[in-house]
Amino acid sequence: MTTFSELSLYSALQRKLAAAQFINLTPIQERAIPPALGGRDVIGTAQTGTGKTLAFLIPVIETLNQEPARHTVALVLLPTRELAMQVHDQYEQLRTKTMPKAALIIGGVSEKEQIQSLRGGSGLVIATPGRLQDLMTRKFADLRQVKILVLDEADRMLDMGFLPAIRRILSTLPKQRQTLCFSATMEQSVASLVNEYMRDPVRVALGSVLKPAESVQLKAYEVRPGEKLDVLRQLLYAEKGQTLIFTRTKRGTERLAKELLRDGFAAAMIHGDRSQSQRNGALSGFQEGRFQVLVATDIASRGLHVDDVAHVINYDVPKMAEDFIHRVGRTGRAGLQGRASTLAAGAEVLELRQIERALKLKMERLQTDTAAEPPTRMIQNTLASRTLTALPGEVFV
Repeated sequence: MTTFSELSLYSALQRKLAAAQFINLTPIQERAIPPALGGRDVIGTAQTGTGKTLAFLIPVIETLNQEPARHTVALVLLPTRELAMQVHDQYEQLRTKTMPKAALIIGGVSEKEQIQSLRGGSGLVIATPGRLQDLMTRKFADLRQVKILVLDEADRMLDMGFLPAIRRILSTLPKQRQTLCFSATMEQSVASLVNEYMRDPVRVALGSVLKPAESVQLKAYEVRPGEKLDVLRQLLYAEKGQTLIFTRTKRGTERLAKELLRDGFAAAMIHGDRSQSQRNGALSGFQEGRFQVLVATDIASRGLHVDDVAHVINYDVPKMAEDFIHRVGRTGRAGLQGRASTLAAGAEVLELRQIERALKLKMERLQTDTAAEPPTRMIQNTLASRTLTALPGEVFV
């Protein structure tokens, strides 16, 4: 079974999948969807960008098609607002007119509409744990008739401290239900959650989740502390596609984004202190190509889906090897080629080597010319074989 048309799905969903150009199953979809459609619990681990969203949305949609009653039948829990919104958008793309709208329950936005959607008996609730627990405590959410539960990016939810909220939510669900759990890693905390809340799950594990996808070229630059920004500029001037830059801190994200804006780059930023409307605007602008550069903390390392991220740059070396995997997983998705560059200065050089040892890989080391020569002229000299496109306010001499 290699195509969606071979799955036993109701005709309206098949037409929606075809219209959305979903033709061939990815390996995780091929192995996870059939047992899920058969009512089995499924635990799936796979590299990011392999199609896990459809692997759980299709069984959810089939369940909703069979349960038209006006109560919550399906619940999807996810770690971040951005990921929840993208799953919501994917559902709306596949939803037929006879199917219920989904209630999107996330923090950072007004709760009025969310409460109304829950009171109206939304068949599907897509939520982050914190906001959903709050609304449950205030008796706005009734999950006693849930038939199918999805835990997406389970390891990330536990890393973010959502375990108490998840336990509170799951304690209200019927014990006789189907549970689908998808996680990039199978750490002990995730394994404990699986053992406690799942019934004889089918295990689907594809590839190494502790290695970047082979479609991503990994490069590293060991630089002096004062050279990072100049090296970053060189990489951006030479890059025609969209670039996602990761920093460690919210303040660092702010400083770097403002510096790039002063340099004339079309840049936006995402971090935890930005309002939801600001985060939405930055993400949609990046997705639509209005921003060439998006600077972000690790809040964007999971759940950010942009089709054409050509280059991921770790401006700051991530703290953990798992964070490195998720950052670079934003490029080279769905079999496309991508590049990931890491800038390491001072103590970060040792941290970079520790990540390499943990992941059992060796990144290609590159050098740049950081002499006092103006960046644009330097780039023309060292990359003369490439055609550079001037950005707004930029003149090559």
